[in-house]
Amino acid sequence: MKVTIGGPLKLAFRPWVEGLENVPAEGAAILASNHLSFSDSFFLPAVLDRKVTFIAKAEYFTTPGVKGRMTAAFFKGVGQLPVDRSGARGAGEAAIKSGIEVLERGELFGIYPEGTRSPDGRLYRGKPGGLARVALATGAPVIPVAMIDTEKIQPPGKVMPKLMRPGIRIGKPLDFSRYQGMEHDRFVLRAVTDEVMYEIMNLSGQEYVDMYATAMKRQLTEAAKAEKEAEKAAKAALARAEKEQAEREQAGGQQAGGQQAEREQATKEQAEKQKQAEQQAEQRRTEP
Repeated sequence: MKVTIGGPLKLAFRPWVEGLENVPAEGAAILASNHLSFSDSFFLPAVLDRKVTFIAKAEYFTTPGVKGRMTAAFFKGVGQLPVDRSGARGAGEAAIKSGIEVLERGELFGIYPEGTRSPDGRLYRGKPGGLARVALATGAPVIPVAMIDTEKIQPPGKVMPKLMRPGIRIGKPLDFSRYQGMEHDRFVLRAVTDEVMYEIMNLSGQEYVDMYATAMKRQLTEAAKAEKEAEKAAKAALARAEKEQAEREQAGGQQAGGQQAEREQATKEQAEKQKQAEQQAEQRRTEP
């Protein structure tokens, strides 16, 4: 990763970094980051001397075909851990177990507390399950990280990335040893998560939204669907109106045609009567 991707990545995009001294040279630590882009999992490890292990959805490892096998090989090669997200509870437990195993080996564990990428560049409420439970179960310090402008490199729908300088701002480690052994207290888990998210917000400068990013994505999807259906209904209504107008114009044309024919017939009859009257008058003049 660092040789084949990290080097060219840093050379091409020249990411700026602040707070590298906050990442310990050895020992376990949790890197808790905001999540703006797919590239976040590449830029952060690229600027660190140590290996960072993230969890990745299982679909990256099980997709069939040549592209699927290449994707799986890549994620395995960079040390990502597959997690099945088909069941919310099962996915959460798998992520926690994976994180604990990484930290017990004295390594760096990367996690996105929001649970998914931000749909609009804002910072969303952190999910309390994974991050807080792993931190309290292992006693590892939590290092807040802010990825900056990574979503602008390759916006949705764009094939070619934009060459620009993203930023990475790393905060001071947070110690939650005061909550040791309380990893099953939901109020403690919420407090720990909120404290981390507050630090990420300060580092990133993002607007904070007190709702889960997954809920916002559902709202945006439903709104887009409703807008599409409304547009479809409007087009159908316009088509019906145009059809009715055409039928009225056709009916009006037929009626006008009938009236014109009646006028022509009346004119013809009048001309006949006039001709007959003239003939009768001529006949009376010529009689002895």
